[in-house]
Amino acid sequence: MSGVEVVLVVGAVVIVLVLVGLALSRAHTLDRRVGSFRCAFGRSAAGPWSAGIAQYGARQLYWWRRTSLAPRPAVRWDRVGLSVVERRAVEGTGQVVLTCRSGAQDVFLQMSPEAYAGLTSWIEATPSRVGSVI
Repeated sequence: MSGVEVVLVVGAVVIVLVLVGLALSRAHTLDRRVGSFRCAFGRSAAGPWSAGIAQYGARQLYWWRRTSLAPRPAVRWDRVGLSVVERRAVEGTGQVVLTCRSGAQDVFLQMSPEAYAGLTSWIEATPSRVGSVI
């Protein structure tokens, strides 16, 4: 191997290691945020599922892909108007699949029963007019 090839190989290895480190750091940071929980997102109740992390906000539910370097959430749903339409247990996994409605759109989420309890509490605690004082 010539000197140039060695430099290119070492450079490629360093770039891969930096990207892996950034992805792991991002996942660790998202997991540790207040109000965050593991949650898979799918386009239908049967999947395919994309692993991710959801987080409660004051006015929105945010969802980040687990394996991504994007600094912003991949999807957001407004708290007002988000409702759980159906819940079913996934055999042998200890997970539940939710069909939620956000406006006119159906949203499919897979999470633990504990995360489901937190999500429903967060939805039910929605003030009738967020941001207003009566």
